[in-house]
Amino acid sequence: MHDPVPRPAPATAPSPSAHPVRRAPRPSARRAALAVSLALAAAALTACDSADTTPPPAPVGITAQAGSATSVHVMWQSPAPADGVAAFLVFQAGRLVRELPADKTMVDITELTPRTAYAFTVRARDAAGNTSAAGAAASATTPAAKAEDRLAPTAPPSTAGRALGPTSAQLTWAAATDDSGVTAYDVYQGEARIHTVGPGMTGTVLEGLQPDTVYTFTVRARDGADNSSPAGPAVDVTTPAGGGQRPNSAPAEFTATASPGAVTLAWTAPPTGRETSEYELYVNGRPTTVIQFGAGAVPAGRAEHRLSVTEPPGTVWTVKLRARLPDGNWGAFSAERRVVLAS
Repeated sequence: MHDPVPRPAPATAPSPSAHPVRRAPRPSARRAALAVSLALAAAALTACDSADTTPPPAPVGITAQAGSATSVHVMWQSPAPADGVAAFLVFQAGRLVRELPADKTMVDITELTPRTAYAFTVRARDAAGNTSAAGAAASATTPAAKAEDRLAPTAPPSTAGRALGPTSAQLTWAAATDDSGVTAYDVYQGEARIHTVGPGMTGTVLEGLQPDTVYTFTVRARDGADNSSPAGPAVDVTTPAGGGQRPNSAPAEFTATASPGAVTLAWTAPPTGRETSEYELYVNGRPTTVIQFGAGAVPAGRAEHRLSVTEPPGTVWTVKLRARLPDGNWGAFSAERRVVLAS
């Protein structure tokens, strides 16, 4: 008797969890994904298109003046804030010789050859790296060198100045003398040289000043060996307030006089319409103290304050001050004075 032949087991359907059914995305899902992709691509294209590729305007007002037998002073006008200038590039004969930040609009090019003509151009560059066209070239010829010239010119004997408007002033001076000839005049505001003109000039116009500000200018002469004279007499120029600005708020006729162990300051209060009882004093460019006049002791016109000093005789101070205005802000600075402490 034979055993029965085994029969195959009946087939069973697979479990849905073991083999999930793949469904095609719905048309609406495909359209949404495509819309997102297109939006991202458009945003990328827009970002590329909006990149800053516009260079700033070319610098204007470029001048070049030989300061000595081996140096030329190059200057140009300050850019407008809207120009977005980040740096200036100075070229000589197509070769980059200096790179300066945007707040510098003058430079001395040194190590030049005497009795040689040079031409300079300046380009502006913005923060995105776009570089302007070159401004108009300025030329200067260095004078002949004078061997062993160690004698400085005399100081210009007189100086005068007046404001031409809120941002400009005119300055004039008497000519200096030198055994080998004056080659340039340098204009200083405080201790900073801000302008240079040629040897035949005894006046200039200063641009780019601030409204409602007292400036103290001096002039020094230079010769071909780069010897600089002492400063000529200082002159104060007060620029008027610009449109929409308050009237002049600087203390006027400011003086500083040294005596043994003290410095006496004197000034005329600004015309604020009210008593001015607080003044902030700066010494050597830094705020040092606030001078306060108590109730009933506020000067009606000319004010005076005596400072006790402990520094050794011969120490040099530069001093200036400004008043607290009725609105609580500090006003414009007075003229800056240089004083040598007495023994």
